Amino acid sequence: MKQNEKIIIEVMYKADNCLPCFYMDETVREILPKYAGRVDYRRVDFLKKKGKKRFLELSYALFGEENVRANCRVVPVPSLFIDGELIFDAIPPVFELEAAIEAAMADKEIKG
Repeated sequence: MKQNEKIIIEVMYKADNCLPCFYMDETVREILPKYAGRVDYRRVDFLKKKGKKRFLELSYALFGEENVRANCRVVPVPSLFIDGELIFDAIPPVFELEAAIEAAMADKEIKG
């Protein structure tokens, strides 16, 4: 892989009054400066049009379209994805989040 690629972190986010969503977002934003230029962060506001589409895409990838439509299986809220893969379904401690980011960067051979 190219050394210039970034990893993409996405947080499933309902609203500011959803405290777990708010704190998951804050946890990611807290460590972003450490990974400047190597991480792209996207908060997926799934109650908004663009966010709904991405929320469904990730739900289909995780559970299959049939399970999403027939059984209402959707990604957990909040949850954190790195490069489209579910990594955390609860607010991670900072050290675990940093370890997951470091592992994803190593997989893509992104240099520090």
